[in-house]
Amino acid sequence: MSTFIPRGFKEIAGVMHAAHDDILDALQRHGFTFPQYPRFDHPGNPEGIAAARAHPMQGVLKYHGLADWQWRIAFLPSLSVTNDVAYSLTLVMFDPALKEDIAYLNGQRLSGRELERVRHSLNAVRNVANVSSHARVYSQNVVAGGQLSAGKGLGTSASGSAALATAAIAAALGEGAVRNWRFVSAMSRLLAGSGCRSATGGVSLWLSYPGIAHEDSFAVRLDTREQFADLRLVTIPIESRIGLRTENAHADAPNSPLFKCWLRNRRDEMLRAIEAAVQGDWITLGQLAERDSITLHAVTMTGGNAYKLFAWEPENIVLFRLCNELRAEGTPVYFSTDTGPTTVLFCHRSDADRIAERVRALGFEAAIGRVAPGAHLVDTDTARALLGV
Repeated sequence: MSTFIPRGFKEIAGVMHAAHDDILDALQRHGFTFPQYPRFDHPGNPEGIAAARAHPMQGVLKYHGLADWQWRIAFLPSLSVTNDVAYSLTLVMFDPALKEDIAYLNGQRLSGRELERVRHSLNAVRNVANVSSHARVYSQNVVAGGQLSAGKGLGTSASGSAALATAAIAAALGEGAVRNWRFVSAMSRLLAGSGCRSATGGVSLWLSYPGIAHEDSFAVRLDTREQFADLRLVTIPIESRIGLRTENAHADAPNSPLFKCWLRNRRDEMLRAIEAAVQGDWITLGQLAERDSITLHAVTMTGGNAYKLFAWEPENIVLFRLCNELRAEGTPVYFSTDTGPTTVLFCHRSDADRIAERVRALGFEAAIGRVAPGAHLVDTDTARALLGV
């Protein structure tokens, strides 16, 4: 079933659908295939328990704006790399005796919109599994082994979304259901869209356009041969002084006069990114990430009328200029920011320590990460111990 196309976007939806077809053709030329979206003809486990871990992602070709908020469908395809500097660990326990879903994040019980988004993901799994049990959900985000603050814009909503979906699917439908990565990725999209890319891990491409069917909007991992073993991700957490909420950025972006131009450029950018990813060309991905970071924020900043959403902080300019200085000195390094000010620098492993020291000399925290795997199950007893449940 097709998803929603907002008023005023019918024409561009056709353009993005055509771009989608070209992207599928490019993936096919490189030998990528997808499993069938599964159908389940037996009820799931109303008392299932499972735990999963997933890593946050850093955008290369970004997205803002949702064509369909219920199904978390983006207006354009996007691409990211998962970052092992942090992870989300989530335990899901279905219980027929519960009267409502209960969720905790980093020890705090969720309510309001945050609980609603968790419940939305659980409902999707319950509908597929034909179970009605409510669930207890315990989740924790850990950055650099607990030694670094998360900042805003690290991508932990994506890792949390992927860990939640993976654990809920395994709890309700069994571990075998998690082997279908297309299914897991599509379901991981429902709390935070980028969760579909955290689910598949590595350098992953999220297929999306206005009107796409739910089961066709999933992520595909492109680095199947460890092409990015030399890539390092220097993560610099920065807090948002304005209390930035990603939902607000999604709401503002489609109102920008730059938005449709951004969409129209995505086909060519994505085809270039696919070639770079297949070849292990991290420099091209870094260049794309840097330019699209600027475009993303230009779109966001021009989406409001009375209120302009300036998501960067002054510290960002310092870091951006540092990248220019390092490149002028002969060191290839490229910055990337997603919704918030937290910054990740793409660089070669041989330069990572020196770059991190330059960053720290400016007064910032910094941690060095590598490309991370996709979401995976964790032993439930181990998860209970780590989460203190």
